[in-house]
Amino acid sequence: MQERSFPKNFIWGAASSSFQIEGTVPGDGRGPSIWDDFCAQPGRIRDGSNGLVACDHYRLWPRDVELLSELGARAYRFSMAWPRIFPEGRGRSNAIGLDFYKRLIDSLLEKNITPWVTLYHWDLPFALERKGGWRNRNTAFAFADYAAYCVAQLGDRVKHWITHNEPWCVAVLGHRLGEHAPGLQNPRAALETAHHVLLSHGLAMQRIRELAPDATAGITLNLNPAYPATPGKPEDEAAAHLFDGDFNRWYLDPLFRACYPEDMIQHHENQGALGPRGWDFIQQGDLKTIAQPNDFLGVNYYSRTVLGERSAAEKAAQKDPLHYTAMDWEIHPEGLQDLFVRLARDYPVKAWYITENGAAYADQLTADRQIHDAHRLRYLALHLDQVAQVCARGIPLKGYFAWSILDNFEWAHGYEKRFGLVYVDYASQERIPKASFHWLKEVIAANKVFDVL
Repeated sequence: MQERSFPKNFIWGAASSSFQIEGTVPGDGRGPSIWDDFCAQPGRIRDGSNGLVACDHYRLWPRDVELLSELGARAYRFSMAWPRIFPEGRGRSNAIGLDFYKRLIDSLLEKNITPWVTLYHWDLPFALERKGGWRNRNTAFAFADYAAYCVAQLGDRVKHWITHNEPWCVAVLGHRLGEHAPGLQNPRAALETAHHVLLSHGLAMQRIRELAPDATAGITLNLNPAYPATPGKPEDEAAAHLFDGDFNRWYLDPLFRACYPEDMIQHHENQGALGPRGWDFIQQGDLKTIAQPNDFLGVNYYSRTVLGERSAAEKAAQKDPLHYTAMDWEIHPEGLQDLFVRLARDYPVKAWYITENGAAYADQLTADRQIHDAHRLRYLALHLDQVAQVCARGIPLKGYFAWSILDNFEWAHGYEKRFGLVYVDYASQERIPKASFHWLKEVIAANKVFDVL
C-alpha cells in the first residue's frame, strides 16, 4: 500500500442512525417503533438489551458534535426517527421531536459540518406496523408525507437527503429471515416490503423535488459483490449470479432501469415465494415512480460473498482478525474497487458516496483508558486505499462516511459489537476516541491515506 491522495473537494464524514444512538425511548412525545417491540420479545436481541438509552445521544448530542468537529468531519450522516416526528406514523406531528433535530442541525452548521439526513433507518412507527407495516402499500404514501414534512420544516438548513438506508435489510432480514424487526419469515412479505420501500423512495423523491429543488437527494443501498469460489466452475458461477440478483440487482435495476431483473422474477416464481396472488402488489406506473432520477447513490460496503466450497486455508482464516471482523465478515478491500467499476459500467449516476464503511472488533479499554484498535485502523486504511484508487479511475466517487462515529446498539447483536471510532462506556456514557479516530483525523486533514501496515 502506498500513500494516495483524494480529490480536492472530497467529502469526509462519519455516520450514525437514530435508534442505535439516541435513547430517550419513550420520551418527549416519541412513539414506539418496530424495534422497541422487537427488543421486548425474548430471545430477539443476543444480549437481551434494547435501545431505551443506547448512547443517550438525545441528551448528549453537544458532546457528539464536538467529537465530529475534532475529527475534522466535513459532513455528518444521521437519521431522523420517524416515530419521534410522527408518533402514530402520520397525522399529528411532535414539535418537541422536530426541535431536537433543529438544535442538532444548527449546531452542526455552526461547526461547518454539513448535515446529511437519512429519513428512514429501520425504525418504522409501530402504529403503522399494526396496519401491516411495509407489506401495506399505504405505508409508502405515509413515508412520502413524512419526508415532505421533514423537508418543508428543515429544507432551509438541510440540502442533502437520503430517503432509505439499505432496503435489502428491511426486506430480507426483517421479513424473510426474521433476524431484524418486525421478525417475519415470509418470502412474499419480503418481496412486498422491498417493492413498497422502493415505491416510497420514488414518491418521496417527487416531494423533495417539489419542496426543495436546490437540494440533492438519493438513496443508500448495501451492496455486496459476489464471487464464485472456483472461477469458471458452472455451479459456483450460477450461485454467484443468483446471489447478485437477490442482493444487488433486485434493488439497482428498479431504481436505475425501471424494471426488476427477469432472471430473479423467474427465480421467485419457481421458489413459490409469491403464492396465488402473484405480483399483484406491483401496480401500473410503480416502476416509473421508483426510477426517479437520483442526484447520487449512497453505497454501504463492508465485505464480499463467496459462493461455493472454499479451500481449507480460506476456512482456517475465518478466525483470524486480519481476515475477518468480529461480525465474521471477510475483510476484502479489493471488492470495493471491483464493485464501483461494475456500478460505473452498469448503473451510471452523477455521483457516488460511500455512506458506510467500517469494522467491528472486540475493543479493550486499557488501564490508562485508551483503545488501541489496530485491526480497525488497518481495515480503514486498506479500504481508503481502494477508495483513492476508484477516484483515480475517474469514477465520480465524491465522499466517504465512516461507520460509525460511536459504538452503539448493533441491532440484533445488542451492545456486543463495537463499530465506533469513539468508544462508549455504556455505564457512564463516557466517550473515548480510539486510535482509529486519531488516525482518520490525520487522513482527513491531509486528504490522503497513509501506509500503516
